Amino acid sequence: CDVMLASRNARELAAAEQYVLSYAKGRVAHCPCDITRPEEIATLVATTRERLGPVDILINNAGGPPGGGFEQVDDDAWQAAYELNLLSYVRLIRAVLPDMKGGKGGRIINVTSSSIRQPIPGLILSNVFRMGILGLAKTLADELAPDNILVNTVAPGRIATDRTAYLDQFKADKQGVSKEQVINEALQKIPLGRYGETEEFAKVVCFLASGASSYMTGSAVLVDGGQTRAY
Repeated sequence: CDVMLASRNARELAAAEQYVLSYAKGRVAHCPCDITRPEEIATLVATTRERLGPVDILINNAGGPPGGGFEQVDDDAWQAAYELNLLSYVRLIRAVLPDMKGGKGGRIINVTSSSIRQPIPGLILSNVFRMGILGLAKTLADELAPDNILVNTVAPGRIATDRTAYLDQFKADKQGVSKEQVINEALQKIPLGRYGETEEFAKVVCFLASGASSYMTGSAVLVDGGQTRAY
C-alpha cells in the first residue's frame, strides 16, 4: 500500500513516516490534520490524491474523549466529543467515497472501543459516540455494498497505548489508588492476562484492509484478549 499518515502533531507524524518507510514497500507521506475541522479534512484528502492517488482504504482512528460520568461533563464536552469521535468519521467517509464508488470498491475501517459491546464505567462520552460509529458502519455496510465497499468496525480493549495509560491513571486518581493497582485489577479481568500489543491490533486492521478480506462487511471485531463478556 501507499500510505498517508495524518494527525495534529507534525513532529510525531514525520517520525512515524520514517518508521513506516523503514519497512514499507509502497510510498509513504504525512499531512498534519485536525479532524474536527472540515477544511483540514478537505486538505488532507486533496493532498492524498495529489501525492498518492485515489483513496481506496480509509482507516478512521480518532483519540478518545476525556473521562467522566454523566454529571461531570457539560455541553461543551459533549459537543467536542461529537465533533472528534463521530462527525469526523462521517466527514472523512464522505470525502473519500467518490474515489471508491464506480471503481474497484474500497475498504472503510472504523476504530472504536470494546465499549460497543460493554460500556466502560466513567467513560460516558466514549460509550455514547462509539455506539454511534457502530450504527453508522452497519448502515453504510448496506448502502455501499453494491459498490463493493466493505465497512467494518474494530474495537480494541486494553492495548498498551498512551490512551490506555491515560485511562489507567484517570481511574487511579479518581479512586485514590496507585496506577499499578488499577493495572493489576484490569489484568484479572483479561483471560489472556496481559495488555495487547499495538502490533497485535494492527494485524487485525491490516487483514480487513487487505484483499484477503473480501466477504466481511458490517462486522464489529473485538481485539481485547477475551475481556469483554458480552457477545
